[in-house]
Amino acid sequence: MSVIVEGLVRRFGATAALDGVSLSIREGEFAALLGPSGSGKTTLLRVLAGLEPQEAGRVAIAGREMAGVPARERGIGVVFQNYALFRHMSVFDNIAFGLSVQPRGRRPDRAETAARVRELLRLTQIPELERRWPDQLSGGQRQRVALARALAIQPKLLLLDEPFGALDALVRREVRRWLRGLHERLGITTILVTHDQEEAMELADRVAVMDRGRIAQFDAPAAILDSPATPFVAGFVGEAARLEGAVGGGVLRFGQAALPPLAVSLPDGPALAFIRPWDLLAEPAAEAADQGRVRQVRPGSQAQPRVIVDLPGGVALDAMARPGVPLERGQPCRLRLLSAQVFGADGRRENAFPSDAQAERDETGLPRGAAGPGRLPLRSG
Repeated sequence: MSVIVEGLVRRFGATAALDGVSLSIREGEFAALLGPSGSGKTTLLRVLAGLEPQEAGRVAIAGREMAGVPARERGIGVVFQNYALFRHMSVFDNIAFGLSVQPRGRRPDRAETAARVRELLRLTQIPELERRWPDQLSGGQRQRVALARALAIQPKLLLLDEPFGALDALVRREVRRWLRGLHERLGITTILVTHDQEEAMELADRVAVMDRGRIAQFDAPAAILDSPATPFVAGFVGEAARLEGAVGGGVLRFGQAALPPLAVSLPDGPALAFIRPWDLLAEPAAEAADQGRVRQVRPGSQAQPRVIVDLPGGVALDAMARPGVPLERGQPCRLRLLSAQVFGADGRRENAFPSDAQAERDETGLPRGAAGPGRLPLRSG
């Protein structure tokens, strides 16, 4: 089931929660809506589900215009953040609920309902929980029951609103990997709302990054990390330090940090640079007024730990230690800048490198495009 959104607007008073949102999701795709609180992602999901009205624009699901179509007639499965299980019903009855309230002509009989519920219990790997009550379930079990209930009506579109927020980190990781596997088996078009970028990057085929009611970028996870469309995306997704600089004569210089200049082809004027930890190499240095100092050695690869370095001027940067060269807290060090994402005064983005960047990058063991320590994990395939 494909989803097409064009120029969608939804206001709450004077605030535009959705400000001309447009995107197209392919049939069978797993998409994520990623953004900070207030970016409009949950509002967009609720409009798709028919739980919020659209004030302008259009929504088409499987080619059908959704304006005026009530939620119960859209054939959409929804899993809410709090799961919304009925506490007075058993697991079996919770899953069967969507079937029991269907119009009489489409409502399955008891035998068919029981068979479908038990198939879903098997599919979600909780067949032994059939007669338990919601209060007797763990968070991960409730999440699976809520998903089974959403799947009971055999939807062609599944909407997930922050479904892992109540789970601890270990269970969340396990459940989301299971969910991705389930999606690949069933082929249901799925839209996930989340503020957790690791979650979005691991699960989704494409991620829509939302900023103040608009889609800032809708792309594959790797493309968003490597080629952010806006400074907001560059700063929000991944781990990047944001540094101000100025371009003059094809050279970007940093006024607030003791870092080497970068060669750029951007126009003269102010610029913003976003630097990932794996684009900075920290190595021991003699004591000097313009050198940095290791504030913290962070857990990571034993051969190449991550460090936080304090620079003169009050700037702290996250960097990678040179492989096999240990650094200790309080030790003087210098930083070698290997690359940066730079946005010029005209809004253009450029991957900028010092003239000796390639040789330095080879020494880190992190060739461009490789997943470095601390880089967000990407779903294989």
